[in-house]
Amino acid sequence: MSRFVKDQLGDVISVPDFPKRIVSLVPSQTEFLYDLGLEERVVGITKFCIHPKDWFNSKTRIGGTKQVNIERVKALCPDLIIGNKEENTLEDIQELRKIAPVWMSDIATLEDSLTMMLEIGKLTNSFEKAQGITMRVKESFDNFVSPLSAKSVLYLIWKNPYMAAAGGTFIDDLLTRSLNLSNCLAPQTRYPAIDLEQFKHNPDYIFLSSEPFPFKETHKAELAQQFPNAKICLVDGEYFSWYGSRLLSTIDYFKRLIQEL
Repeated sequence: MSRFVKDQLGDVISVPDFPKRIVSLVPSQTEFLYDLGLEERVVGITKFCIHPKDWFNSKTRIGGTKQVNIERVKALCPDLIIGNKEENTLEDIQELRKIAPVWMSDIATLEDSLTMMLEIGKLTNSFEKAQGITMRVKESFDNFVSPLSAKSVLYLIWKNPYMAAAGGTFIDDLLTRSLNLSNCLAPQTRYPAIDLEQFKHNPDYIFLSSEPFPFKETHKAELAQQFPNAKICLVDGEYFSWYGSRLLSTIDYFKRLIQEL
């Protein structure tokens, strides 16, 4: 038996009443499926789905988030594929839809992430667990008040060229609404390439993300010469961009980060 559901792109898809062979195309959603207790039902993940470690070591890897091995997915005979608008390419999703129903998330805010978790809970017959996780996440964010007072921040995600998180992204939502910072690139959208020379006035903070580019202490030292008045920090990108159950520990991470700042 099957049922019709709507994903976060507004597409209506027919999914099994009880999906038994699930392929996950997004690391943060893979981690959430693990926390829902779906060990036996998730059959495929990407090479970037590094959490949990035992799944990374035991599950079939179906390529990257943007370079899915279509034939490998087909061989797994999935009855549900779970992806994301930003993480996956339209070309891959169109091919995957020929194999199995594909449910797509679209995440730009904390509210979007909470909705995603509840909807995946319904999809996988794990709604009670999903509801428990989302309630705990919401409570932790609702009870957190950042003392950072709208200081400016530049959040870098890539080097050569430098790229940064701008407005309309999940990272921006956490920076501005949760940490109470002012994103230097708020007027722009997504992840533009930038010329650091355009920042004539130092941002108060420069965050160097651990992913997708693995910024290190050497990069921090380089930028410190160009921005002597900015506080430059290496930050764990998983806590800023993983929008599944990782959010359960995000506020504790933010509290540690604030102490460093």
